[in-house]
Amino acid sequence: MSGLEKFSIGIGDRFGREGIAQLAALQAAARRGLNITPVWNKSNREHTLIGTTPDDTRRRAGEAVKAAGWKSGYFVDADHIGLASVDRFMAACDFFTIDVADLIGRPASAESEADFLRVLSPFTGTVRIPGLPAPLEITPEVLKGVARKYISAVEEAERVYRHILQAKGGTPFIIEVSVDEADAPQTPTELFLILGALAEHHAPVQTIAPKFTGSFLKGIDYVGDIRAFAAEFAADLAVVEFARTSFGLPEGLKLSVHSGSDKFSLYPIMHKALVKAKAGLHLKTAGTTWLEEVIGLAAAGGEGLRLAKDLYAGALARFEELAQPYRPVIDIDRSRLPSAREVNSWSSREYIETLQHDASRPLYSLHFRQLIHISFRLAAEMGRRFTDLLEQDRASIAPLVTGNLLRRHIEPLFLGGTYQAADKRPPEIT
Repeated sequence: MSGLEKFSIGIGDRFGREGIAQLAALQAAARRGLNITPVWNKSNREHTLIGTTPDDTRRRAGEAVKAAGWKSGYFVDADHIGLASVDRFMAACDFFTIDVADLIGRPASAESEADFLRVLSPFTGTVRIPGLPAPLEITPEVLKGVARKYISAVEEAERVYRHILQAKGGTPFIIEVSVDEADAPQTPTELFLILGALAEHHAPVQTIAPKFTGSFLKGIDYVGDIRAFAAEFAADLAVVEFARTSFGLPEGLKLSVHSGSDKFSLYPIMHKALVKAKAGLHLKTAGTTWLEEVIGLAAAGGEGLRLAKDLYAGALARFEELAQPYRPVIDIDRSRLPSAREVNSWSSREYIETLQHDASRPLYSLHFRQLIHISFRLAAEMGRRFTDLLEQDRASIAPLVTGNLLRRHIEPLFLGGTYQAADKRPPEIT
């Protein structure tokens, strides 16, 4: 049940049109000696909002792989699924992100808690983990607290895994367990014991997505204490590797960093920690490809720019409806959004510089960017007007998609590159 490279990347693609451009970024990385497994990820919520199916994602991914001449492995992820939603993904997907955050803190049976304490009690005491500045101190009270908080979530992960295993038969697949939408970050001790419980429940997790300090808001950079994140990330890398060997979890078990946010300020410290730990990573970048499509349409001018302006006007008018599903992961100050009338008067350059993620540009607005980020369902409602323009303006869009993934994500995170301001600026508009 392997198949992932040391590094893998979730390349969410709202409308399934950017696979070739995304793979071009991974092919460029491969020419520099870095192999990254692409994982097309799309959640049940996104499918529902757009009106697509997991089979659509599988088909589009296969077409892109063939057209791009991609010779390595790839996966299609049932993103953030549970027992109630997994079945519609079963045939199309071979990577399953099991989201158990909602079950954190739910009481488990006394028998389940007793089993947890029995299995993990040998780790009571001082546990020294290479790479951690201080050992874990696991007391009986700590064990009981983790059991009460996480056992229901672990049992749900096992139930979903068993359901997938039965449905897939002998077909291999990847399991990720996600607790990144929890209310608070997991401590190193909690993460260690969660992985131990997953092993005891025979859930062969290959990537684990913990919660980190700070906010990962849609489409914008990390908001929070970078030093606190750096300490957590390094600690989690150490814990994951120690837990893998301690509990007999799958070879190649690695950390996963989620969210549709950009993480530009974090990538340099993540790269340093990965090199030091010689660790792998799974990264999700879902959502930002869609923003590059809008930027590309605006850059093309003409009807593309008109559509981008109409998209914003519609998003502004339907703000509450669009924002409701994303309340925990957006922070938009409506008083700082321009009026639809103002945006309608903008040139291509003004629209692009407001939307494109380059904080050094005076027009850049994280509020505008977040609103466009969550407005993709309006593009779906435009139907062929939108999708035809994606093809018509491909020469404008594809380089932006490739450049965004390669220069802004892959290079700084996996290759240790740095950005120049020119890399983040929009193309010249006449």
